[in-house]
Amino acid sequence: MLEQIVLLIAGTVFGFITLVLLARFFMQWGRVSFRNPIGHFVITVTDWAVMPARRIIPGLFGLDMASLLLAWVTQILYVLIQIGLGLKVSSSLAIPLLGLVDLARMATYLVFGVVLVSVVLSWVGSRSPAAYVFDELSRPFLAPFRRLIPPLGGIDLSPLVLLLVLQIVLLVIARLRISLLVLPFGF
Repeated sequence: MLEQIVLLIAGTVFGFITLVLLARFFMQWGRVSFRNPIGHFVITVTDWAVMPARRIIPGLFGLDMASLLLAWVTQILYVLIQIGLGLKVSSSLAIPLLGLVDLARMATYLVFGVVLVSVVLSWVGSRSPAAYVFDELSRPFLAPFRRLIPPLGGIDLSPLVLLLVLQIVLLVIARLRISLLVLPFGF
């Protein structure tokens, strides 16, 4: 039971840090302004780690690689905690790969949440700064689907298709994660 409590707390803390670092990466990638309450929150929570890391880790093609690498390292640390509490992995190479798979899972959850919140805020007609941020964050992910799927009766179905695709991605990621673990009794 103590192990479960430790995993719950560690998963919450490391997951939160990873999501905020990914949000910083996505906001910078999507050129979303940080001059809003969400942007200020993201900067405040991550600056302590990102600013020193930027001295060592350069950007690549205008992308904030320091935030992305820190998010990956955060997931690797969480995997190491899981291993310390009894998780069995297939090899030592599986540790950074598990971190990468978990990072992909967290990024998928973040995109899922951003799109869902963006859709809900568009329905209620919110004029808050958060609505702008979520719309701008979801736009690059929805753009390919909006080109393929025209609105039907004035309703944009592209978020629904994207959410379905993200669910499929989560299934693939779960299968990848399982393949990196050592499972007892051949399961």
